Amino acid sequence: MAADNTSSVTEFILAGLTDQPGLQPPLFFLFLGFYVVTLVGNLGLIILIALNSHLQIPMYLFLFNLSFIDFSYSSTIVPKMLMSFVLKKNVISYTGCMTQFFFFCFFVISESFILSAMAYDRYVAICKPLLYTLTMSPQVCLFLSWVSYGIGIWGAIVHTGNILFLTFCAENLLNHYMCDFLPLLELSCNSSNMNTLVVFTLVAIDIGVPIVTIFLSYGFILSSILHTSSTEGRSKAFSTCSSHIIALSLFFGSGAFAYLKPSSIIPLDQGKVCTLFYTTVVPMLNPLIYSLRNKDVKLAMKKTLARITLSPKELEIEKRDENF
Repeated sequence: MAADNTSSVTEFILAGLTDQPGLQPPLFFLFLGFYVVTLVGNLGLIILIALNSHLQIPMYLFLFNLSFIDFSYSSTIVPKMLMSFVLKKNVISYTGCMTQFFFFCFFVISESFILSAMAYDRYVAICKPLLYTLTMSPQVCLFLSWVSYGIGIWGAIVHTGNILFLTFCAENLLNHYMCDFLPLLELSCNSSNMNTLVVFTLVAIDIGVPIVTIFLSYGFILSSILHTSSTEGRSKAFSTCSSHIIALSLFFGSGAFAYLKPSSIIPLDQGKVCTLFYTTVVPMLNPLIYSLRNKDVKLAMKKTLARITLSPKELEIEKRDENF
């Protein structure tokens, strides 16, 4: 749909995080550092999983998808946000805004369902270990991944279609660092309660369905752990799930806080900070959480670095030592 058919506004000015000049240089370098860590961390995990055959199991295949999504949607949002710290007027075209909004919705919704698939994987691994290989076959993992992306595309189409029906008459200063639901609704001159209801209903589904799946999975996991008599078995089960629980809490906690409370309780500026957390901080923390707390990833990293730094002869000696 062409911009001039739906709106007299052809571009938006992104207000960014702050209008205080003194804060902009330090914030630029802070978020540039976050972005570099996000890219290096997620790209590093993608390469590690691709290069190490012992990581190509369901848990790490889902982690591969999670890293790809974090890498992608951080790149959709952060570069434009960084520009707001160095430009006096950070302009984005109407088409560019709708495109950014579409990919933001796609990646965020896909991530929520990938995280729920990871919770289901942990449930099968802990509660039904004998059936794990059969239940979580490569075909099942691929199916769950494609379903997550499919729901992401569907949600992005519906959300973007809802916004495309809005008209933006004269004001084009968007009170955000990116194109998002609530500031676009606030700026529109014909937004209705129906548009707002569509947004909150879809967000409730996008967050609610994965959360229900996750709570059920971890409810069964907790019950199984409590019925385990072995202290070592309990410790191993908790260790296996702890990284995922941390990632879930960060992502869904900040997302729910940003969107599922009325604007009368959380002003738009505070909601902007919540959005900042799960669009910028969470993608940076995920690879750190999964790598620093995971022995398999640490081992894969050690082996990959050895392949790069050691000579073929030294590599052969190290393999021989490992076999002994």
